[in-house]
Amino acid sequence: MDQKKTGAFIAQMRKEKGLTQAELADALLISDRTVSKWETGKGLPEISLMLPLCEKLGVTVNELLTGTKLSSDEYQKKAEVNIMDLMQERRAETRFRLVIEILVLFLTLLAGTTLVLVTEHLALTTGWKIALIVITVVVFILGIAVCAMLEMRKAVFECQNCGHRFVSKKVAYIMGMHTITRRHLKCPKCGVRNWCKRCLSLEKEEGDEEKTE
Repeated sequence: MDQKKTGAFIAQMRKEKGLTQAELADALLISDRTVSKWETGKGLPEISLMLPLCEKLGVTVNELLTGTKLSSDEYQKKAEVNIMDLMQERRAETRFRLVIEILVLFLTLLAGTTLVLVTEHLALTTGWKIALIVITVVVFILGIAVCAMLEMRKAVFECQNCGHRFVSKKVAYIMGMHTITRRHLKCPKCGVRNWCKRCLSLEKEEGDEEKTE
């Protein structure tokens, strides 16, 4: 998927509709900087904005992602290519977010451990020790909160009973017991509560075997 080609297409269709970047942005309830970012090829519209954007520009999602008007013969072929591209980009984004989570968790543990060692081994006054303890607690809480927020944006899990993949609700995610890669959740499909495995996306990776209930 060519972001620059899609951006140029958005700019072209916007101008054909007689819209400024600010007018298009107002119609989509976003900033004109976001529209500018799309048109310069520095990013793609979020999935939730694609249909409203296409409606304003008078194009289909398939044409938007392809970056050109399509004939009826080309439409189906391009649709399949664009779907695969979107799936691959979403998996890459999820993997990147997972790496960030691990990095934040590692830095949190490193900072917290360092502060604990400093507090224990240096001859500090009671006031300084209390201050360092408070800072340590704050560092741990902030680090864990950041990791949780990153994961809760789209926490995908796979039921070990039926193989169904689902996005965990925030309350269930927070309250569920967990290990590094699994969380004790109730599957919305089969209703069985089990240790669901963390996954990168809702789609099965190529080669995964489908599980049956």
